[in-house]
Amino acid sequence: MDALSLLWLFFIFASLQPALTRQRMLLQRRTALRSISKARGATVITLIHRQESMSLLGFPIVRYIDIDDAEDVLRAIHDTPPGRPIEIILHTPGGMVIAARQIAAALSDHDGPVTAVVPHYAMSGGTLIALAADEILVESHAALGPVDPQLGQYPAASLIAVAERPGDHDDETLLMADVGRKAIAQVEGFTTRLLQRHLAADQARAVAHALASGVWTHDHPLLPDDLRALGLPIAEGVPAEERDLMTLYPQPTGRTPAVEYVPGPGAPLPPRRRLPSGSRRG
Repeated sequence: MDALSLLWLFFIFASLQPALTRQRMLLQRRTALRSISKARGATVITLIHRQESMSLLGFPIVRYIDIDDAEDVLRAIHDTPPGRPIEIILHTPGGMVIAARQIAAALSDHDGPVTAVVPHYAMSGGTLIALAADEILVESHAALGPVDPQLGQYPAASLIAVAERPGDHDDETLLMADVGRKAIAQVEGFTTRLLQRHLAADQARAVAHALASGVWTHDHPLLPDDLRALGLPIAEGVPAEERDLMTLYPQPTGRTPAVEYVPGPGAPLPPRRRLPSGSRRG
């Protein structure tokens, strides 16, 4: 075989390698999900969003909860028999209110226990979905977040605050403030209904108001102590199987890891690099 043929074979194998890697990863995920489902006696659903790279240009893109996610999760809930537990594993920055609300409503209506598992974070719409569960399992430093609606790049609460300041305001500011009031009322009302399954009516309204009205910035992390103070049904400790599952959803390859560590005393250290001839350490 000549050199040109070998070069073509190399390019063919190189182009197939990412697809083969993805298929192997998908198989590993399915195997892990089946194992967790069998151990929990539950339908296990994942809603995991990682930063990904576009296939051709390599630009990083961030995924959010969207209508396609809602369609897939609703199908999984619909296919779950009445009375069978559901476990939903959440790792997401949030996303579209309509999609998150559809998922949360379907989980809340499910005839069976629902557990939300948050290994790291479930912000915004992810928090709304978690609130639909009967129990929320969080790691010791995992975070939920406020559910206050965002209109474009601005929080609805901030648009309202600007419009209420003294002075004249243009029509667009007043219109955005009006839409913001409606958006907050809608999210706050739905959040109240979710919380009333666990909290007294007055407390549910107060917690929903805090979460939906812009008390905190939208990216403010609510850690386990904060969640307990709000009276949410949380328990600390994510099972090892769910933590291990997260390793099957890696960040995009092809870039230098930002974090590396040695597990503990006695762990083997990487081999020392040999310096080029004539070089010395500074």
